[in-house]
Amino acid sequence: MQSFSFDDTFCDQVGNDKSPSVVRTWIHNHVVILGIHDSRLPFLKDGIEFLNNIKGYSAIVRNSGGLGVVLDKGVLNISLIFKGKHDVSIDTGYEVMLRLIREMFKEETNAIENKEISASYCPGSYDLSINNRKFAGISQRRVRGGIAVQIYLCVEGSGAERANMMKEFYQHALKNEKTKFIYPTIIPESMASINELLDKDYTTNDILFKLLGSLKTLGATLNMNPVTTEEWELYDKYFERMIERNDKMVRNMEKQ
Repeated sequence: MQSFSFDDTFCDQVGNDKSPSVVRTWIHNHVVILGIHDSRLPFLKDGIEFLNNIKGYSAIVRNSGGLGVVLDKGVLNISLIFKGKHDVSIDTGYEVMLRLIREMFKEETNAIENKEISASYCPGSYDLSINNRKFAGISQRRVRGGIAVQIYLCVEGSGAERANMMKEFYQHALKNEKTKFIYPTIIPESMASINELLDKDYTTNDILFKLLGSLKTLGATLNMNPVTTEEWELYDKYFERMIERNDKMVRNMEKQ
């Protein structure tokens, strides 16, 4: 919840010309980030109990689009936060991230595609894949004139194992009940990590250095600025909103 609260804080500041554009990287161990539609699953309580008690994962509801994704120590999250006027389309935000990822891995491959991998978890038109196996997904959030484009990159470990856990989560949380929203039918083999796809042994730290180098190549000037007092105050406000959102999920579960 803190990570998404920081993104909203910096969106607010960047959108109001109180901060330059921001790049954030973050890693969380053993948590499933659910989307809004996931919070409405008919047997969500059973799904989360499966994650908590069987798999050892916690779960929260995020404030950006999409469905559930798996975060662990082998998954690097990147947020690009920049000012966006009304004429900046949703697709433009995604294209900025796509260009950056292709730059990061240009020495290893030119086969990164952006298209929906429908059998993955959290499928979307800006899934990133190689040979039809997804390794990353992009979401986007807009707050007060700022745009946060967020990506999770599965760097280490098994993409299929993560996907299989999400497949089981939906089995527990749906129990074959018909719903208005169509949740994904996950085929675990449709997902892989960067290391599996490129036959590498990268760590998330290696990818972080690739990120910094690629940003410079694309013309960015990087500075490490401390969080200001005003930003901490904003952060508290957005963190409270995240807590309220997740409290609502808990209340809905108690009704099941």
